[in-house]
Amino acid sequence: MTLLKNQNTPIDYTIVKNKIAASGIKNIGSASIRELVSLVNDIEKESGKKFIRMEMGVPGLMPPEVGTQAEINALKMGVASKYPMIDGVAHLKDEIARFVKNFLNIAVNRRSCIPTVGSMQGGFAAFLMLNKLNPIKDTVLFIDPGFPVQKQQLDVLNQKYATFDVYNYRGDALKEKLESYVSKGNISSIIYSNPNNPSWICFTDKELKIIGEIATKYGIVVIEDLAYFAMDFRKDYSKPGQAPYQPSVAHYTDNWILLISSSKVFSYAGQRVGMMVLSDALFTKEYATLNKSFGHPQFGHNLIYKVLYALSSGVTHSAQYGLAAMLKAVNDGKFDFISEVKIYGERAGVMKKLFTGNGFSIVYDKDEDKPLADGFYFTFSYKNMSGDDLLERLLYYGISGISLGITGSEHSEGIRACVSQTKSTQFKDLEIRLKQFHKDYFN
Repeated sequence: MTLLKNQNTPIDYTIVKNKIAASGIKNIGSASIRELVSLVNDIEKESGKKFIRMEMGVPGLMPPEVGTQAEINALKMGVASKYPMIDGVAHLKDEIARFVKNFLNIAVNRRSCIPTVGSMQGGFAAFLMLNKLNPIKDTVLFIDPGFPVQKQQLDVLNQKYATFDVYNYRGDALKEKLESYVSKGNISSIIYSNPNNPSWICFTDKELKIIGEIATKYGIVVIEDLAYFAMDFRKDYSKPGQAPYQPSVAHYTDNWILLISSSKVFSYAGQRVGMMVLSDALFTKEYATLNKSFGHPQFGHNLIYKVLYALSSGVTHSAQYGLAAMLKAVNDGKFDFISEVKIYGERAGVMKKLFTGNGFSIVYDKDEDKPLADGFYFTFSYKNMSGDDLLERLLYYGISGISLGITGSEHSEGIRACVSQTKSTQFKDLEIRLKQFHKDYFN
């Protein structure tokens, strides 16, 4: 248990201390995101004081009316009584293909566009498939830092993974680092998020080309997690069918799977509906190993009718109608989804200044030689404190986050902050708490 310099903290010291002990969490820094959510909920309830909640990446905006109304209409039509097709509602598949063309400038057949129960299910299904293709290639390579639950998925599947922190391997240095892993012959796939959770770094086209060329050279599939699609606000990706487009590895290899979430860009997290898009080449590719395991050689067929069928028997019917309506509005140029979420970048800009103005430092601060964008996440540290120690101490000051240590980052002194739940009305509270923390620990 951390011993504080000052026990006269914004949140009652005894309450926080007792709740941490009662949680059974031995090390706050290694706690999962959901464990921290539960702990902070308990502290808030007992203390009656609201935290600056930065531990979980949940939307802080209302979902678009066009989506919710389409779901209501679908339910009134009786879709709840019918099983959805496993490969997705036809008009949703059409809109996903249009969306990929309009905003990534990638042409793909509608059959390669598959709704999933959030991107989480898409990733899980991909892991199940990719390590069955070649018995020698049994390891997933994470370009970290990354989303901790994806590693948890592999732990559940009892599958292997390797990882490295990309912080010191940007630009040309990325090629040699990747080669050092994939040349061993055991890597089945490479996964990363772009923009990145938790660091908010964004890969350049040069880096994506490096990843794509290595994937082609070694026969590796790239899983590109686009949970924060087009949310690098330094460029305007909001115009359908017009450059600039969301950068993607899909321009540089045929070996790709895209995971596109509706949770953040459409604030549709509660409906658990995402998109999994495969290159047409991967969808139709045949493998003898799959034929042996599933009785059919084609990758896409097995992904849909063997793996996804076994996982959920399809995505909630009405949610597919809601997503289709939002995508159609975006594709038709009637709904600017990027303008809706730019507020996250504005919040991050304010909050980062409050932290740096009170003795904190930003951990991941550059994209190669360019300043990092303000977005959904940022990372911070304080003097010589470890991330575990800092995270626990901040709970007494009513501030929550997660340790970078659980994301595969080598910067174990850092904390990930999500800005989505912090309203502008809380900025003053955040400033007061940070000032007191800095006063208590400056020396």
